[in-house]
Amino acid sequence: MANDSRTDEVLVVPCSGIGKVHGLISREAVCRVTDTLMPGQADTVCLALLVTGDAETRDRVQTHPCITVDGCPKLCARKNVEFSGGKVALGVRVYDTLKRHRGAQFGSPTTLSDEGWMAVNEIAAEIAQTAQQVVAK
Repeated sequence: MANDSRTDEVLVVPCSGIGKVHGLISREAVCRVTDTLMPGQADTVCLALLVTGDAETRDRVQTHPCITVDGCPKLCARKNVEFSGGKVALGVRVYDTLKRHRGAQFGSPTTLSDEGWMAVNEIAAEIAQTAQQVVAK
C-alpha cells in the first residue's frame, strides 16, 4: 500500500522542539487542528517514531498527504517526512509567524502566554485551510 496516497485524512507532523517555545507552539497548533478544527480529517504521528524508522509510522507518512510544522529553520519534521518517502503538501515554519509579531512574548518552553496562544490559533488556521483543500481533492 506504500505510495498509494489517500486524501481522506491529512497527517500533520510537528517538530519535537523540546526546550523551545517554538516547539510548544508547533505541537499545540497541531493538536488544535487534529482535536478541534478537523477531527477525523487530520491526524498526527510522532516525529520520534518516524526518525527511528517505525514501520507503521513510515507507512502512514507514505500513504497520506502530510503537513509539517517546524519550530525552527532546521526543518526537522519536513526533512524526515521527505526522507521517509512522504509527500509534503505544506511546510509551516512557526518562526515565520513569530517574525510577523516582533516583540511579542510568546511564553516559555512549557507555558504559552496569550500572545503564544494567538500564534497557535494563527498557525492552526493556516494548517486547517490547506488540510481542507487537500482532503477535498
